[in-house]
Amino acid sequence: MRKSSTRLVPLILLLASALVLGHPEDELCVPGEGGMDPELCALLAEMNSSEGAYDQTGSSPLLDEFGERRGFFETAGLYVKIGIGHILPDGTDHILFVLAIFFASTRIKALIWQISAFTVAHTATLGLAAAGVISPSAAVVEPLIAFTIAFVAIENLVFKDMTKWRPLVVFGFGLIHGLGFAGFFGELGLPPGQFWSALIGFNVGVEIGQLSVVLAAALLGVYIRRRLDDPDGTARYRQFIARPASLLIGLTGLWWGVTRLL
Repeated sequence: MRKSSTRLVPLILLLASALVLGHPEDELCVPGEGGMDPELCALLAEMNSSEGAYDQTGSSPLLDEFGERRGFFETAGLYVKIGIGHILPDGTDHILFVLAIFFASTRIKALIWQISAFTVAHTATLGLAAAGVISPSAAVVEPLIAFTIAFVAIENLVFKDMTKWRPLVVFGFGLIHGLGFAGFFGELGLPPGQFWSALIGFNVGVEIGQLSVVLAAALLGVYIRRRLDDPDGTARYRQFIARPASLLIGLTGLWWGVTRLL
């Protein structure tokens, strides 16, 4: 048992690293190994260059390397990469929220309900904000996102299994996270005539990033449950993994919430 617990240290250290990370919108491309994928950074640079995609006023469409207007799938593909990069590895707050959802679910059906509610909600508000129907304030949205992380994680500590109202809570919090996605999406600028391809591509990229987090957590969780001889995840796994991880996530969310308000 002592040997198995030692193997859990990397997971705890991984979650602990979130304490020193914030929302990355202003530091997407930085020198060194900690920066975003250079190829993706080049695409972002192209979108903001005078010879590349378009200016921030949206006066010209997104062009390819030959100076031709990008087609629907080309534009969508570009924004898929941007959406993935916004989650992996840079969207620490959204990753922690998804992990908090994961640690609340001991059954696949419960996990699917929560992820589905979250996806539908943040897709709706992302679309509304991107279309200009609503105009969220980052000063309000960012602290709220942090507190949603704390709430869900703390709820994991209070209740042994997923509550009946959890999907509704996740749906409501998903609306807030969608506003956070919209803030980043809006900063990229919206190429005229390519709005839908950009929006769909970005949202698909976000979903790929989130589902990748869930899949990685699920595979690691299966392995750890087997090592702990706890296939249902209701005994040792909950005691040594789910509860400590939820506590750490909750404290991180509270810290971010307070610091973002100040």
